[in-house]
Amino acid sequence: MDIIRAGIVGYGNIGRGAEKAIRQNPDFELAAVLTRRSPGDLVIDTPTAAVVHVDDALSLKGKIDVMILCGGSATDLPAQGPEFAKHFNTADSYDTHAKIPSYFEKMNDASKKAGRVSVISAGWDPGLFSIYKGLAQAVLPNGSGCAFWGRGVSQGHSDAIRRIDGVEAAIQYTIPISSAVEKARKGESGSLTSREKHIRECFVVAKEGADKTIIEDKIKTMPYYFAEYDTIVHFISKDEYNTSHTGMAHGGFVVHSGKTDSGRQTMEFSLDLFHNAEFTASVLIAYARAACRFNREGRTGALTVLDIPVSYLLPKSDEELRRDFL
Repeated sequence: MDIIRAGIVGYGNIGRGAEKAIRQNPDFELAAVLTRRSPGDLVIDTPTAAVVHVDDALSLKGKIDVMILCGGSATDLPAQGPEFAKHFNTADSYDTHAKIPSYFEKMNDASKKAGRVSVISAGWDPGLFSIYKGLAQAVLPNGSGCAFWGRGVSQGHSDAIRRIDGVEAAIQYTIPISSAVEKARKGESGSLTSREKHIRECFVVAKEGADKTIIEDKIKTMPYYFAEYDTIVHFISKDEYNTSHTGMAHGGFVVHSGKTDSGRQTMEFSLDLFHNAEFTASVLIAYARAACRFNREGRTGALTVLDIPVSYLLPKSDEELRRDFL
């Protein structure tokens, strides 16, 4: 079995989840964790892996088969993604839906010039949900569907709030609106807006002296994250945050309803996640494997989950796949 030498860029929730996921995949080994912190101050759970400052990433060329990019989509990945793609195979979970086409173009250009492969937006939405939405549309073309998220913690939206000046800690819960879910199951979701499908509820710890009115306004008017939704903002104490808002549960489902000749058919795909970050990291590891396999076959450029067959996600031979899954 070929061993994939992985690097983890960023040691937050997803980075730590990726480290745990690597231990569950015998064809992977963690070679290095890259951090913006002082490497000497970062304690990781893999004693054989190096801890390297992100500015020294090029010292790892030739020692890493794939970099797993675990930063946030608001500011980290737009800058880090194309830079790492110039030198390494990469996998990331970039999730700002409206900006995926432009992010893809940047990653594709960098990866092709480097002779590498970059798998982008490989989380669960975008990611696994994207696959199912495409599959459902292919099977039931005379229909419509949509995705619902939650009730649960959105890592990307929580991270976006924490980037606002004056915010000490924050978490955001995404809540489906029940009437919208019922419409989707009846095949009536085509005209639903983002505001009609979900509520965004935020719990924020403000720094001492920070203007809460300004913070709330910046949250509610943030494009791509909150401006398109009814958003509720609660300001709470650090003690309440630590007591009640440190979990990582999430989930959601895709509903697609369409008609065949004899009547309505409905397809659903759902996730019930105890720990959002660890699940997202597990998806990233599978697609990091695919990035390496494609690159070893001579493929270059950016790919999405829609381009990658399931067989490339598994460390199994074609014979094993037919035996185990058909």
